[in-house]
Amino acid sequence: MAQPFVLPDFYVPYPARLNPHVEAARTHTRDWAREMGMLEGSGVWEEEDLQAHDYALLCSYTHPDCDEEALSLVTDWYTWVFFFDDHFLEVFKRTQDRAGGKAYLDRLPSFMPADPAEGMPEPANPVEAGLADLWRRTVPSMSAAWRVRFAEATEHLLYESLWELDNINEGRIANPVEYIEMRRKVGGAPWSAGLVEYAAGAEVPERVAYTRPLRVLRDAFSDAVHLRNDLFSYQREVEDEGENSNGVLVLEKFLGCTTQEAADAVNDLLTSRLQQFENTALTEVPALCAEHGLGPEEVAAVAAYTKGLQDWQSGGHEWHMRSSRYMNDGMVSGSSRADGVIGTSALDIRNLFGRPAASRLRTLTHVPHQRVGPSLLPEFDLPYPLALSPHHEEARRRSLDWAAETGLLDDIWDRPMAEGFDLALCSAGLDPDATVEELVLSAEWLTWGTYGDDHYPLVFGRPRNLPAAREQTERLKSCMPLEDPGAGAALAVNPMERSLADLWARTAGPMAPEARAQLRAAVDAMLDSWLWELYNQAQHRVPDPVDYIEMRRTTFGSELTMLMCRLRHAEALPPELYRTGTVRALEGSVMDYATLLNDLFSYQKEVEVEGEVHNGVLVLQTFFDCDYPTAVAMVDDLMRGRLRQYEHLKKHEVPLLIADFGLDEAGRAAFATYLRELEDWLAGILNWHRSVRRYGAEDVHRGAGTSLARRGPTGLGTSAARLASAYGSPAP
Repeated sequence: MAQPFVLPDFYVPYPARLNPHVEAARTHTRDWAREMGMLEGSGVWEEEDLQAHDYALLCSYTHPDCDEEALSLVTDWYTWVFFFDDHFLEVFKRTQDRAGGKAYLDRLPSFMPADPAEGMPEPANPVEAGLADLWRRTVPSMSAAWRVRFAEATEHLLYESLWELDNINEGRIANPVEYIEMRRKVGGAPWSAGLVEYAAGAEVPERVAYTRPLRVLRDAFSDAVHLRNDLFSYQREVEDEGENSNGVLVLEKFLGCTTQEAADAVNDLLTSRLQQFENTALTEVPALCAEHGLGPEEVAAVAAYTKGLQDWQSGGHEWHMRSSRYMNDGMVSGSSRADGVIGTSALDIRNLFGRPAASRLRTLTHVPHQRVGPSLLPEFDLPYPLALSPHHEEARRRSLDWAAETGLLDDIWDRPMAEGFDLALCSAGLDPDATVEELVLSAEWLTWGTYGDDHYPLVFGRPRNLPAAREQTERLKSCMPLEDPGAGAALAVNPMERSLADLWARTAGPMAPEARAQLRAAVDAMLDSWLWELYNQAQHRVPDPVDYIEMRRTTFGSELTMLMCRLRHAEALPPELYRTGTVRALEGSVMDYATLLNDLFSYQKEVEVEGEVHNGVLVLQTFFDCDYPTAVAMVDDLMRGRLRQYEHLKKHEVPLLIADFGLDEAGRAAFATYLRELEDWLAGILNWHRSVRRYGAEDVHRGAGTSLARRGPTGLGTSAARLASAYGSPAP
């Protein structure tokens, strides 16, 4: 059968190496698979299938340095996961049996107890038998923290198969953002990252396992693994199996282009994710180790883990070029499947220079302050009606008075400017049913967050003063004590600190300890995301598209404001509900619509006036090497796709979620209110952007917002410069 497209030139900067124990692993895993019932009589594989797929070769390339015992165990894990994938396809996907598939999946976590001594059910099929055996053999050498992380990754891998099944049943193709997020779970690469820790003998220290640098390493690794697999498996999955969860197909439909063009775009995204991995490993991971005071053994473990992920990328590519499971005609020449000869792709200089180098260069050579003219705005066909609080004017007056009293109007902002921003109007739309006091507090939080968003790039970003920014961030966090929320005021020495300490005391004081901890984590995440923007600003680097979308939710403060919305229903809805994939997807869709909306409105302000690199339109312009109107059209399409996803979830998944949690009438009413508040959130944000004096062409060039620093040597611009100078040394 002819291939549907020509495989592109892959970016493979590191050569693959082969573990010398490959033959021992082949023999072992064949015997093990037969013992577990995966071969003859399974209805899924025969021995020749296992031999042709050659998972021992995969693991020998992806884990080139581990010993024979570890390699055999890792190979058994991969044999199990691929058998699960094919078994689920044959039994449930082809028959579209969702109920049977869910019942099947519900039993599998019971074979991964945190303590194997707790016991397991009797296995009823080869998948259960294999998982039980693997769990018993693996976990004794790993910590309790690793077991929790790995079991969670395995459950995601298993349960998200239902998402694929649902899309097949509905004939639905995901939007690109949804696809990337869901593919991480169902594709299993985060699970693979856990096995890298085992095989490399490099368990990540628990205190940094959930930090941004290590999360980005894992996610960038995962995305690259999955996108590469999508390119090689398109023919098998889309043409043979009828799958619609494939990145090439997703971009083909989203971009309205040919299959070849979509394949090239997927490869560009794969390259971008690999370059994101490299950037994070070189710029963020060393700083992380220093900031957390990791010891030599811990630093060595992080380095070995990073190297293990890098080995996996090169080895996984080599295996894809050789396995009969995928389309790879002509990818390898002059070498046998196991002789260890590096594939021709890894030796091709075009993969290090040429297109990959050009894409990296574009991210670092954007010319700032180009004249772009008024921001181009598409039609926003938002279907949710706007409702405004009757307390808007009072909240506006009181929040402005508060900003003046705390000193937020003394340097980069003044009162007329803040009046033009009218952040109380945004609060009035976000929460039209709020009491006066609730609305005032909301407006003050938005005022503080917007001020901080202006303050950080102006005061710390332009002079590239990252040490001062980190010092300020830690001081702001210290203003939010968990034990005694009112104690932060004594530590505050500047307007940002005083205003945050005041907000924290009034907001967190009445909260239960668990809710207070959630709020603190959300504010901490927003503060850290502002540092991420400064790091990119210091490198003058336009972010990778996936990293940008995911971090933008935090820099925009959307996670913080949504948490406050959630906490209102804490007594009516179980906390586990908010951790479900459905609710996270609902919130993610809404967040992305709002953040991209902001990028459309703020394009002239950020790109022309401020010289920013953090704007979704600019990110797509840079990635696709296209003009401004084309990027605007792409952003508009992506926003519409996210909105369609929200409506799809509300119609198809929310009823299942309500049934799964057995919500009573009060619970169902609370969840309906929660959904309406998400829709109010969108309508309020759109109305605010259309109404305020912050983003219009007449606003951005008259000293509004962060453009103050370009006004000259007098007035507020000078005070901003004095602030930057003052932060040259740590605050007292």
